Amino acid sequence: MPNAMAEINAVLQFAPAGGTKPGGSAALTIRYFRRQDSVMMDSPDDILTLLPARLKEARRTQGLSLEAVANLSGVSRSMVSQIERGESSPTIATLWNLTRALQVDFAGLLDGEPASDRIEVIRTGDVPRIDKMGQGLRIRILSAPEEAGQHEVYELLFEPGGTLVSKPHTRGAREQLSVIEGTLVVNSGQATQTVNTGDTARYAADVTHSITASNAAARAFLVVRHA
Repeated sequence: MPNAMAEINAVLQFAPAGGTKPGGSAALTIRYFRRQDSVMMDSPDDILTLLPARLKEARRTQGLSLEAVANLSGVSRSMVSQIERGESSPTIATLWNLTRALQVDFAGLLDGEPASDRIEVIRTGDVPRIDKMGQGLRIRILSAPEEAGQHEVYELLFEPGGTLVSKPHTRGAREQLSVIEGTLVVNSGQATQTVNTGDTARYAADVTHSITASNAAARAFLVVRHA
């Protein structure tokens, strides 16, 4: 099926931090793309109608109370409640704070499909990479951006002799390394282990640690769990 995309421009009224001149107004155009084979929203009014329910759905999915969202976002509890009931239109700054607190993106809130019916796919060419860490190594970031500093997943692609040396992470942090191809040597503090294809190593990451390929290329998945 062709990946046909349609463009939607949503215009929301907002008040800049410094306010506007009397009688003046400001608007921000938010542009995003979505598949044409999804349910389409025809106007900014449709988007503003959908927004309160989606914010409430996202809060409940996270298992958060109104008070918890208020504490995380800096938006008052009464304002969060009014927005969810459709009694108040959020400013762009408020909406940004709420989406950060709920760990959702703005476009996702405006998708016409229920969150439970969506599958997020990151195509191989769009996976973010880290090319300047370690030596003889390419790193692909597989975990979602909002999981950074909590639960991170990486694909490691080593050239022969490639190595990744890491400083201690936060106290209590641990890593899990699963080797898909080749052989890797793992050092954690004073401990050293050879990890072969199909093996998984778990070790402390709150000490200096390293992963080194042997004289052949290697591929592995690395999970970093912060305490």
